[in-house]
Amino acid sequence: MKPIHTIEDVIAVLQGIIDESIAQKSPLGYFAALYQKVTIQVKEGIENNFFDDGPRMEKLDIIFAKRYIDAYYEFQANRPTTQSWEKAFLLSFNFWPIVLQHLLIGMNAHINLDLGIAAAEVMEGKPIEDLKDDFNKINTILSSLVSDVEQNLSRIWPFLKKILKFTRKVDNFLVDFSMEVARDGAWKFAVKLANTPEENIAETIHLRDESVAKIASLITNPGVIANIIFGIIRLGERGTVPHKIKKLMHTP
Repeated sequence: MKPIHTIEDVIAVLQGIIDESIAQKSPLGYFAALYQKVTIQVKEGIENNFFDDGPRMEKLDIIFAKRYIDAYYEFQANRPTTQSWEKAFLLSFNFWPIVLQHLLIGMNAHINLDLGIAAAEVMEGKPIEDLKDDFNKINTILSSLVSDVEQNLSRIWPFLKKILKFTRKVDNFLVDFSMEVARDGAWKFAVKLANTPEENIAETIHLRDESVAKIASLITNPGVIANIIFGIIRLGERGTVPHKIKKLMHTP
């Protein structure tokens, strides 16, 4: 893996993960494809002065992305990583989860655990509240991609929207749940970490990791009815894993 010093480096490394996943036909490429789109939008936001502090945002993006990238390569090397990421990565060995579940379990680990850690780290020695506006703008970008993702998923299975409408849009429930946690819990965790004595930070992160790993079970096992619906969707998903990854990279 090449060193990461800029947001362009992040995008390049994510492309490497995407290419590797396509070659290996691994569902791990689903989240990498989505995350690269998020990172590109953050880069464009920095260039267009969308954020209050562009250089700080690039630093935050790098710290944030490296937590996912490091976890990915630790997992590939059979080395331990956080419980949250381990659950997300292990899901790739299961045939039944649909694309949306792979995306959400990755978002769970990265937003609900990693984002707060990255925010506290980039603001070390400074008031965490100074970051709040830009932190909220990140979530604006994440939220804007939800409809984008749904359109791409509909390309993978054209009847997806009809099924989800019939089933009261189970996918919206899961997405809304995840985004609500991203907007609320991640910031609270960042503030908590920023106000935690250095000697207690590791334990605070460990406890948060355990909590986020438990949330993952709501994504992998949303209930009997939802599992049946997801099973039907899974059997109807069109294309191979590489094909689905490429569809997720497409901009509607």
